[in-house]
Amino acid sequence: MTTSIARSGRSQEHQDPTPTSRRRRRRRSSLGRQGVEVFLENRLGVVGLLLIVGLVGFSFVGPLLHPTDQVHTDLANAYTAPGTAGYLLGSDGVGYDQLGRLMLGGQTSLIVGLSAGLLATAIGTVWGATAGFVGGWIDAVMMRIVDSLMSIPALFLFMLIATIVTPTVPILVLIIAAFAWLNPARMVRGDSIALRSRDFIVAMRGMGGGPGRAVRTHIVRNAIGTVIVNATFQIADAILYVAYLSFLGLGVPPPAANWGGMLSSGLSEIYSENWWLIYPPGILIIVLVLAFNFVGDGLRDAFEVRLRKR
Repeated sequence: MTTSIARSGRSQEHQDPTPTSRRRRRRRSSLGRQGVEVFLENRLGVVGLLLIVGLVGFSFVGPLLHPTDQVHTDLANAYTAPGTAGYLLGSDGVGYDQLGRLMLGGQTSLIVGLSAGLLATAIGTVWGATAGFVGGWIDAVMMRIVDSLMSIPALFLFMLIATIVTPTVPILVLIIAAFAWLNPARMVRGDSIALRSRDFIVAMRGMGGGPGRAVRTHIVRNAIGTVIVNATFQIADAILYVAYLSFLGLGVPPPAANWGGMLSSGLSEIYSENWWLIYPPGILIIVLVLAFNFVGDGLRDAFEVRLRKR
């Protein structure tokens, strides 16, 4: 009897949370709605999000609607003008359908950009949060490593490594992420230094909590706004780095494609009338990078505490 009463009491307590917990949930829900409203007020952020969705659909859904052969060359149909012989956007110098090539190139650019940007943000978040929370000589050594790597031009390092190893999609992701984590590390470190003296961190350490739990449970969670906003800019930078390397001939080898490599190949046609080999990949690179930057600006406003409490 006593056991059943205790169980019913615990069940009722679980089903009927305290007023404090209900207020906390309502406050978090209110902040979430307010963040969405602030983001939607940023028109460029909304436009950027729609552009990203459209380009993702173009790159991954488009080949299902417009299947093309991007493996075997067709020299008989090289440099076909747009709108003729079934080529909606023409063909390149070896007969590849240019529209299908843009879709395939978009897949590579998006996969490498997203993977490298997110991986760089994750590494930088852990590094910066650990350095800022621990402090002392460990912080000094960790940040001197960051400063030393930042003093070397990133593009030079990317070119050096890309000439040593054969570029593939995983290799490009690792090359870009290996040096793109430096900026996130510095930003998250600043938030970590500001958070480590807060009351809830001091209380957690007083109860025996270790640095690992503090970084994982409190520092990273409270710096999530900075992390998410920085991730969008890291993705945009990674897409540009992919374009740089591919433009210099250090991208993924054929028959794979990306927009930077297509732009580099199209430059040989700059004095010809084959405009469809130059402008479409260049425009898509610009649009995709701007879209991620617009979304980053919108998310920065949404996570801004000052705007949440207005």
